[in-house]
Amino acid sequence: MPDQPGPKGLTHTAVMDWMTRFAATVRSVEPELTALDQKAGDGDFGANLVTGMDGVRRALDALAAGAGNGERDRRGPDAPLDAAARVFLDDVGGTSGPLFGLLFQELADALGMAAAPPGTAALALGTAAGAAAIQRVGEAEVGDKTMVDALVPAARALASCEPTADPAHALHVAAVAAHRGARSTTDLRARRGRASYTGDHSRGVPDPGALAVALLFASAHAELTSIGRLPVS
Repeated sequence: MPDQPGPKGLTHTAVMDWMTRFAATVRSVEPELTALDQKAGDGDFGANLVTGMDGVRRALDALAAGAGNGERDRRGPDAPLDAAARVFLDDVGGTSGPLFGLLFQELADALGMAAAPPGTAALALGTAAGAAAIQRVGEAEVGDKTMVDALVPAARALASCEPTADPAHALHVAAVAAHRGARSTTDLRARRGRASYTGDHSRGVPDPGALAVALLFASAHAELTSIGRLPVS
């Protein structure tokens, strides 16, 4: 059975499994994300996310085999997130690739600086820092119909948890909040990102980037085979 975050905190294996499940989730739901992005954007979001997570899978394989990962401890819980950040920041195109890279990097930094093993407090810190970095770079606010609409609620949900709470529970709470935020984008008109160029055509379609954020947090527990499997409570 895959290792999941638990009261013991976030181990290297747990984070490796989380990123591996997210890669599998992305590949499963890519057709749905692409279909949504074809209605609300330029249609390449799903493919770019798959390309990125395929690269992350290769980076995780190299990490498991002992290949270098900069100056980080290759067995630390932050190392898989740092590997994901490098892939998305360096190799993934589109407007969302570098933004996901920023989120992964801030999560990696927070876990790396936390007392071992890191837990809910580090997740809250990293998610909040990731949301702030993405808002700073993308100049997006909640209500602009972007990934921020899911990421900010996830950060707030994590911050509302006790710092010593079970990380598995905290990640579930974040997934529910992110999914709720993603659903709230359905009737919005996009004001940032490529979807903003489609005008009212983006109305009636949830933002794919926001859904991907929800899928990220939900994948901490299990691989999802469709967007409809996202938790609602």
